[in-house]
Amino acid sequence: MDVLVIGANGTTGRLTIDKLARKNKYYARGMVRKESQFEEIEKLGGLPVHGDLEDDFTNAYDEVDAVIFAAGSGGHTGPDQTKAIDEIGAIKAIDLAVEKGIKKFVMLSAIGAGDLSSMDIGDDMKAYYEAKHAADKHLEKSGLNYSIIRPGLLTNEQETGKIRAAEMLENRNGEITRGDVAAVLVSALEHENLINKAVEILNDEEDMITALNRS
Repeated sequence: MDVLVIGANGTTGRLTIDKLARKNKYYARGMVRKESQFEEIEKLGGLPVHGDLEDDFTNAYDEVDAVIFAAGSGGHTGPDQTKAIDEIGAIKAIDLAVEKGIKKFVMLSAIGAGDLSSMDIGDDMKAYYEAKHAADKHLEKSGLNYSIIRPGLLTNEQETGKIRAAEMLENRNGEITRGDVAAVLVSALEHENLINKAVEILNDEEDMITALNRS
């Protein structure tokens, strides 16, 4: 399966490329904006492809079977840039997947993005969550085979392989490592319990596969 990772130069994106490349059944393609970023993707075992979410990136979908959308502004850019990447760019990626007949689309979202009324969102994060919500809803209505992964606060700690997962977690207190998020993104490509489903994830004490099976 040829898998395109959009946002491959981000921390989670690079971890995702690495995990895909280590599995014999996947061929990883990493979409990046600059040619200077190609070498890093190649070192991870992926094939770099040029593409910019704010421009035409149709060529990045050539020979692709599945897409993992791991791009994001991180909520720390201005509202305009957040909307351009996390909403407009994501929707363009979804629409291209429909046009190209992509078999699977995995979206990296954010905990609580499915129901904004369940979150106490400050003004500084409002644009980010609204963009994630809009992109998720567009994906759900697209007709694609999709999975939406909604992690809590991301950390750079050592990957644990232990999480809790649910369509809506009762307790959203906690964090999750970027390595564990990348592992769930890759697992979502073929995990039957994640077909056309959104799950929230945090680090906890249950092994990843068991937690996803129970989500």
